[in-house]
Amino acid sequence: MANLLEVIDLQTYFSTKHGLVKAVDGVSFSVAPGQTVCLVGESGSGKSMSAWSVMGLVKPPGKVVGGQILFKGQNLLEFSPKQMRALRGSQIGMVFQEPMTSLNPSYTIGFQVAEVFKIHQPTLNVAQVKEKTMQALGQVGLGADKFNAYPFNLSGGQRQRVVIAMAMACAPDLLIADEPTTALDVTIQAQILDLMQGLQKSKQMAMLFITHDLGVVAQLADVVVVLYKGEVVEKASAKDLFNDPRHPYTRALLEAIPKPGQRKVRLASVDENMNYLDFPKELRC
Repeated sequence: MANLLEVIDLQTYFSTKHGLVKAVDGVSFSVAPGQTVCLVGESGSGKSMSAWSVMGLVKPPGKVVGGQILFKGQNLLEFSPKQMRALRGSQIGMVFQEPMTSLNPSYTIGFQVAEVFKIHQPTLNVAQVKEKTMQALGQVGLGADKFNAYPFNLSGGQRQRVVIAMAMACAPDLLIADEPTTALDVTIQAQILDLMQGLQKSKQMAMLFITHDLGVVAQLADVVVVLYKGEVVEKASAKDLFNDPRHPYTRALLEAIPKPGQRKVRLASVDENMNYLDFPKELRC
């Protein structure tokens, strides 16, 4: 089966007063239909910037300077801003880390979800838009009472559900989720992950999931791509990566996870003085 998304040798650089920052430097990975690929790494590893590059959301002083981003065989780097706006929300949805940055506090939840349908399905009449909006809220577990609520009336978990409803309103082929549960407590995090998995399965949708949490990776991933300083250092199926991590950086990340039953043992940490790019890369997919 052909890949839905193929990122090939992606390079996204930032020009700063301190010099050129290679936020994403030669990153390659693919996502097949229905597959979940997790990009994992520490803060500053390039995982979020890779996702923003795919969505065409990199702003100056950042710029995608090389590579290809193929979605259904078309290079998104050749798309105009108008074409990218049409693609976002209809064929590719995105869920951000902090829902309040995605929601306008001045408008009701119903109004904001309805806007997605008005933009991407302009032939719908008013009644159809409202019906689809209610369905979109219902599929993420929000009742009719939330239609006229404002973002500040909702909890963090409820706001994230609204963002997921907006991202999935038009049944995209690919959902990109950038640390969607980081700001939530553990119980709500589990609920949101279960919700996303259920929606993915029911809609047969592919997902590119960005996270630093290897526990989340273990729950969701089919394939894991490990990034370090803007480069891919290991790529493998989730099973292979957890059972047999090959790259020293991957092993360091896994060793830093607390283990149940372990007491009074100092946790391992990633050695900041070591340049893990000096080691051979392990690309098993």
